Amino acid sequence: MPGTEPAAADRVQPAMGCAQLFWMFSHITMLGFGGVLPWMYRVLVDKRQVLSAQEFRELFALGQVLPGPSICNMAVMVGYRHAGVAGGASALAGMMLGPMVLVILLGLGYESHGRSPVLASVLAGMSAAACGLIVVMALRMAAGLPRRWRSGMVALLALLGIAVMHLPLWLVLAALAPLGMLLLRGEQPVAGNAR
Repeated sequence: MPGTEPAAADRVQPAMGCAQLFWMFSHITMLGFGGVLPWMYRVLVDKRQVLSAQEFRELFALGQVLPGPSICNMAVMVGYRHAGVAGGASALAGMMLGPMVLVILLGLGYESHGRSPVLASVLAGMSAAACGLIVVMALRMAAGLPRRWRSGMVALLALLGIAVMHLPLWLVLAALAPLGMLLLRGEQPVAGNAR
């Protein structure tokens, strides 16, 4: 159908070994100041084409439901897909090692220069840029979703539950997952259609 992405089975994914997975996820995580998700999308979907946009959304949704950081869960899933358990471990190590060392070094520097007005300005600017990246990422992911009033209603309820009512994520997911399945059962996922 026009406007739909090719199925995962139709796309040929490049095989990656443990070293490639480690360095790819190290690269992603070291670019991700203020949030790794936009860079992960850019590298995995746009540049390397390891995942389609649909696969990225599905793995991200699954990573959100599983315990732990969603981006680490995604790294493990992508690594496992390419090189089994060792690939999952390599991708996770790539996600964790660089930031761990950097945070330790930054913590030591912040301890001695943390009250500097220049540093406060830099951190404020980085926060604004990080917010912008997250908004752009959300819009890019939403652009590929089907246009249905039922989907929009579930998304709006999730936004209200988390942003307005300050409910815990697990409670919002526990309530809205069954509701979403009930409302959307039997519908064919055709991008761009409104119902």
